[in-house]
Formats: sequence, structure tokens, C-alpha cells
Amino acid sequence: MGFVVAIDGPAASGKGTLAARLGAALGLPVLDSGLLYRAVGAAVMRSGGNLDDAATCEAAAMALDLDGLSEPDLRSPTMGEAASRVAIHPSVRAALVHIQRAFAAREPGAVLDGRDIGTVIVKNAQAKLYVTASPEARAMRRWREASGRGEPASYEDVLADILRRDQRDEGRAVAPLKPAADAVLLDTTDLSIDAAFDAARRIVEAARARAGAA
Repeated sequence: MGFVVAIDGPAASGKGTLAARLGAALGLPVLDSGLLYRAVGAAVMRSGGNLDDAATCEAAAMALDLDGLSEPDLRSPTMGEAASRVAIHPSVRAALVHIQRAFAAREPGAVLDGRDIGTVIVKNAQAKLYVTASPEARAMRRWREASGRGEPASYEDVLADILRRDQRDEGRAVAPLKPAADAVLLDTTDLSIDAAFDAARRIVEAARARAGAA
């Protein structure tokens, strides 16, 4: 396994943006594992299936085509909610584990972001970050994004959705959202994206130096 960066954290914490920028800086491929769950949710919804039915969601996960991860609709709030619902099914998580681990095993390495990368998927990742921010800050980011796209949404509704997803992600029985014991906490509440990236880059560079010395 090459040099792997595992980035975990709740919705709208900034982990996806940081993963993309770190991947570009390091010259490593990036996998947004949340897109896997969004794609599963999208497949279930397109087929008219029930997002709360484990067997239906597992079948969609087993048939997942990675070529479809670039669909713009997967980034929508609706698909974010669908992803959170299908992710509670242990069989879905099990079906997607091998895809993520195969990606992480690439040479010369990879950057993966999600909610259980450092705790389950790649426990031996050389660099682990847990990116977080206050629910209010995360809700404001999502509300501004939605407003920028011309989508009608109230800040209060977005905040309620953030809190609901946090509760679901942190409370699920399998692979709940939590920091890995050896992850470095990065709170982006009061940071610009450039400041957050600079902090993340320093964390990763320190981990690379340690890995090189090992």
C-alpha cells in the first residue's frame, strides 16, 4: 500500500473539498466514499425501491457502477439524505468495503474521505484527519450553497437536516461516525477553505515525514 490519507467527518465539514485539494497537491487519486452511498440511494430511488429495505439497497450496492459517480444529481441534498438512509444497512456497508479498500491499495497511494475511512476502511492509513465544524456553521455553508444554486431552502430546515444526519450517522450500529483514535482533529468552524487546506496540508506533510522515517 502506498501513502494513504483518510479523511472523516460529518456533512458539510469541508472534508470533500480538502480531500480534492490534498489529492491534487499530492498527485494522488481521490475517492469520495459518500458518492458510493449516494449512488446506491439513487439506484434504489430510480427503481422505485425502498431506501429502508436492506435487501433492496444491498442489491443496488452489489451492482454499483463506478462510472456513474460523476453524475451531478448525486451532489443534491436529496441524494445526501438517501445516502444517509442506505448507509445504516450493514449489508450495504459490507458490499462497498472492498471497493474502497481496492482504491486505497493503489500505488503510489490515495486520498479517501467519508465517515469510516480511518476507523474501518483503512485503519492503517499513514495520515488520518477528522474534519469537523459546528452544526450551525455547517448548516450555513449548505444553505449558502443551495441559495447560490437558486434552490429554495431555509437555514432552519438545513440545520434540522444536518442535525438529523449527524444523529443517524453517529448512532448507527455498524461503523458509526467517530474520530479514529489516531486521527488529528481539524475544526473548520472559523476557518476559510484556504486556511483549512493549509492546516490539513501541514498535518499530512508531518505524517509523510513520519512514514518516510519509519
